[in-house]
Parts: sequence; C-alpha cells; structure tokens
Amino acid sequence: MDTKKRIIFVVNPISGTHGKEFILKLIGQELDASKYDYSIRKTEYAGHASEIAAQAAAEGTDIVVAIGGDGTINEIGRALIHTDTAMGIIPCGSGNGLARHLHIPMEPRAAINVLNAGLVKTIDYGIIDKHPFFCTCGVGFDAFVSLKFADSGKRGLLTYLENTLHESLTYQPETYEIENSEGTVRYKAFLIACANASQYGNNAYIAPQASLTDGMMDITILEPFTVLDVPSLSFQLFNRTLDQNSRIKTMKDKRIVIHRAQEGVFHFDGDPMMGGKDLEVRIIHQGLHVIAPIRPKRMPSPPLNILQHFTDFIGRRPLTSTIAQKHKQLLLLNQHILRRLSKK
Repeated sequence: MDTKKRIIFVVNPISGTHGKEFILKLIGQELDASKYDYSIRKTEYAGHASEIAAQAAAEGTDIVVAIGGDGTINEIGRALIHTDTAMGIIPCGSGNGLARHLHIPMEPRAAINVLNAGLVKTIDYGIIDKHPFFCTCGVGFDAFVSLKFADSGKRGLLTYLENTLHESLTYQPETYEIENSEGTVRYKAFLIACANASQYGNNAYIAPQASLTDGMMDITILEPFTVLDVPSLSFQLFNRTLDQNSRIKTMKDKRIVIHRAQEGVFHFDGDPMMGGKDLEVRIIHQGLHVIAPIRPKRMPSPPLNILQHFTDFIGRRPLTSTIAQKHKQLLLLNQHILRRLSKK
C-alpha cells in the first residue's frame, strides 16, 4: 500500500525578483522521495494559483506549496482555508512576510528540508472587506504605496523603497474612526495596520507582538510625525520595538470596523484594492494548516543589530564590522533620511 503523501508545487514564474528554474531543479534533488509524490504547476494568469490549490484540496492532496511571494501565498492560502490540505512555502518574493514570521528559511534548499520534516501547524487568518489575508492589511500610507508599487513598471525591493520615500514627502494623513469591542475611537493617522503576523516582510515589524495563533489581530496606528521622528521610527521598525514609540498607538481585537471620510485604497498582504468608506476587519481562529519548522529560541541580539537589519533591507551591507564604522554609517543614514524629508 502506497503511504506517500501527495504534494503539488505551484510556481509563479514572474513573482519576486529572480527566476525559479533553480528551485525546480532543487525539488527533484532534495525532496524526500520516500515521503512524497510530487508534481509542479506553473501559474499562467492572476488567480490561477487559487484555482490550482482549490482543485488540489478537492482531490485530497496533502500539501500545496507556494513558490513565490506574498501575493502567490495569499492566492493559495485563501483556497486552502478550512480544508485538510496544508500550505507549504518556498519563499522567493520581495518581502516574504508570512514565511519570515513562520521561521521558514529564505534559502530554497533549507525551505525544502522544512517540507521534508512535514511539521503541520494551524494558524489564524484575517478578512478585510471579504478579502482573506494572512500577514497584514490596512489603510493609509502603506496601502497608498502598495497601489503605486502595483502600477510601477519594475518590481523588487528597491522599487518599493523608491516609491515609499518619494510618496512620503507629500502624503497627507487622514482622520479615521475605529469601532472595536470597547467602543469607538478617533485618530488622525498616517496609517492603520491590522496584523495577523508581526511583519510586512524583510524583517520590518509593524506589529512586534502579533501572533498567528492567538485568535486576535494587533492593530497599529501611526499618528502624524515630524522629520525628526523618522530615524527612530525607521530603526524601531526593524528592531521589533516600534510599539514603544510615542507616535504609535496599539490595540488587540478580533474584529474592528474602520470608518473614513471617503472611499479609497486598502491593502491585504500588500495587494491594493479600492474599497468603501467603512471596512470591516476580523480574525478567523485556526483556519489554515501550514508546514513550518519548530520555532527556534530567540537569541540575544548583538550590539547594533538594528543597523544590520536596515542595511539588509536596502540591499547593502557594512563594509566592515567595526563598531566605529557601524556608528558612522548609522549617522549617515539618519542624515540622509532627514535631508530627503526636510525638502517636503
């Protein structure tokens, strides 16, 4: 009797910033053939990954693996919620927020080894305006930049950063009302992020305390700020301490409704969508099975680790590891940010 599990790899050929042929070769070399019978499907159009995953779940496939970025993961995940089929991830997008939160390695061979181990976890997911999300959703500046990024001719992290810096010079915060389980609160906000996972991606922690398994979402409200706040906000974002900033307000809830003055854009897992004045956001507890490693114990951060996170994020690395030079580069980064934003 054949006891092998069936696994389908779904690859988005155009997601992320590099080709996937190397990963497809690795699957044949590294996937445990004693455990799995596998097949590979390539997506051909938007929504195709969802169709493949839904059909696989209906046929009783054990695992559907997303090879791509957060958009591909969202497509596959929303087709597998409340089914017996688990989602695996080989991350190769520009952010990889869910994979990073789940401690899935960014290196493809190591990610395949996670699949070989086959540990299944059950996580929560969210819904905003009837659209499922697994990492974050929200309104305000991050949604606005997601829309600009989607319209850009180029993809990748540097394009996203260019859009972010450029648009931050002119973006005007809006006033929102948030209706939660305790009543209604009113904020003028640069952005409101509703987080199931802790980060946007690239180790940018918008909700450092968020959990994928607690049945709650973490809401982060970034109030208007000055150019002098930018360096601390930027580095706290990457140092998992953003919630300690005085410009940040946080709350936890299972459901909220965001009221705004006019229709506009919102995002879910980085994908922009136009929506109405009122947006319902809620968390569904334990709705998706995923393949993920045992969470490693968090190691103490080395001195100036935040600088390393930031330089990794923008695609640079310090020329040397001396403390003096790291201090110098930190100062130069702060000065660069202040010069650019002071032109507003």
